[in-house]
Amino acid sequence: MHEPNLYFRPNLLADTRALITGGGSGICKGIAQTFLALGARVTIMGRNQSTLDDALESFGPSLHQNAFGFAGDVRDAAQVDAVLESAMESMGGLNCVINGAAGNFLSPAAKLSPKGFKTVMEIDAHGTYNVSHLAYKKALSRHGGSILNLSATLQYAGTPYQVHAGSAKAAIDAMTRHLAVEWGPEQIRVNAIAPGPIDNTVGMEKLAPGGMKKTIEGSIPLGRFGRIGEIANAAVFLTSAAAAYITGAVLVVDGGAWMTFGNVYQTAFKANDNTTSKGDTD
Repeated sequence: MHEPNLYFRPNLLADTRALITGGGSGICKGIAQTFLALGARVTIMGRNQSTLDDALESFGPSLHQNAFGFAGDVRDAAQVDAVLESAMESMGGLNCVINGAAGNFLSPAAKLSPKGFKTVMEIDAHGTYNVSHLAYKKALSRHGGSILNLSATLQYAGTPYQVHAGSAKAAIDAMTRHLAVEWGPEQIRVNAIAPGPIDNTVGMEKLAPGGMKKTIEGSIPLGRFGRIGEIANAAVFLTSAAAAYITGAVLVVDGGAWMTFGNVYQTAFKANDNTTSKGDTD
């Protein structure tokens, strides 16, 4: 379980009512736990209710009372609508959305089927739009709030075997800026975090298996993978009043990795024989 290191004053987020997609595991579970520890009420959303229930239980009794979990697929607008209704009823409102639901796997473009590409685009890009759009209509357009999208750095230089995920995250970056411009007059801030390689996540277990981690770490200026808590702390800042004049920003939290990766992924993948598609089906 992620243990939050709290660098912020207690109850900083006492007025926050947050929906976090992908909140049953990994980075977004860590964000949920940190938000709860700072006084927020939080609803986590994912496709598997048992995963959500396990996450809620792991938060412990002191945080559990302000945490809720409802299953739904971000690709399905009707399911998103139903989860938003349940979340707003349970939390007593909604003023913060964190879009973290994502899909990914390794695949050379030549072996990536159209279905595999479409699936990742739908979960990441379409899902982010579905949740943001419906949250705007049902709550944020009435009183303002904050949207935080989870992006990545894959698209900055072109990462081998990640054309599907990189394309989806580039769309999220663009969406962040467009929505920030359109919804700013309604006091809705829209920002994004672009994490680099983060330890103890399912994503990095897929994208850096075996001996790849050591190879990749060697190219990162800060010399290590990031920690879930470091992304959670960035999320707290961007959704709190401390960032009241920040919108349309994509904050890179990667230890400087995107500036130095170059072809390190391709070298690492070839060295570890990970050039075949994993998780893709025709």
